[in-house]
Amino acid sequence: MLQTLPAAKPVYGVTSLDNQLYVLCCRLKSPEQIAIYDIDSYQLRRYITVPGLGVGNDLVACALNRCAYVSDGSNNCIHRVGLTYGSDVTKWPVNDDPGFISITDTHAVLVTCAVVRKIKEFSTDGKLKREIQLAQDVVSPNHAIQLSNGQFVVCHGRFFDAVHRVCLISSDGKVVSSFGGEKGSGSRQMNNPHHMAVDSSGIVFVADLNNRRILTLSPSMSLVCEVVSREQLDCSPRRLCLDDNRRRLYVADKDKFISGRVVVIEVDIELAWPIA
Repeated sequence: MLQTLPAAKPVYGVTSLDNQLYVLCCRLKSPEQIAIYDIDSYQLRRYITVPGLGVGNDLVACALNRCAYVSDGSNNCIHRVGLTYGSDVTKWPVNDDPGFISITDTHAVLVTCAVVRKIKEFSTDGKLKREIQLAQDVVSPNHAIQLSNGQFVVCHGRFFDAVHRVCLISSDGKVVSSFGGEKGSGSRQMNNPHHMAVDSSGIVFVADLNNRRILTLSPSMSLVCEVVSREQLDCSPRRLCLDDNRRRLYVADKDKFISGRVVVIEVDIELAWPIA
């Protein structure tokens, strides 16, 4: 563990861009919603206010468009936040309850919609490009990330579901392979796989929320290792951001309602040897 950034409010998202770390600390009627830290000194630099933001679900940054996107579960919309001084903040409707979000290689925004079991892809100005309907057995999808080959990794399963998995999904929404199954705490089980990050080699980092750990999976959905254990966390890992160049994993470790922090962990694992 390299560093811990405490937050007085629950942390609902963390992302990085260039030399800055962005932390979404959000409550209704809060005037300061995105805190910006220097990525090396971890010193707080400034705040960005997002007008009209309710309870944010997730935060992700786009290098090409120099902006961040915030998923707003209170208002069923996505906020686009310019990251330079004086930039505009705009928003667009999702027309479903928006969950966690990610950025594709073509700089589109993927929004996971759990109730309807869909991934919605939007342009940077909010135009709906396509919808991917997930298979019937992908129940309660939490987060989706598109891979360079066009496939998706999707984690699914919440406290009321029997099956908790991370799935490799084809471009038409079918399950290709998966890791997990019946909910549990064993080495090959998960209990609410909540949020993910993927590195340049296709290794998937999974926040196993209720087991209070972070697992890594190979591109073929085999277990590599437990990269963050419950002893390294105070509460539960609810959001992840991977800085692949620095090999740092930023973990939003938060109590459900009261408080949170960002844990910075140096990632140094042998990716070539999955656990037998």
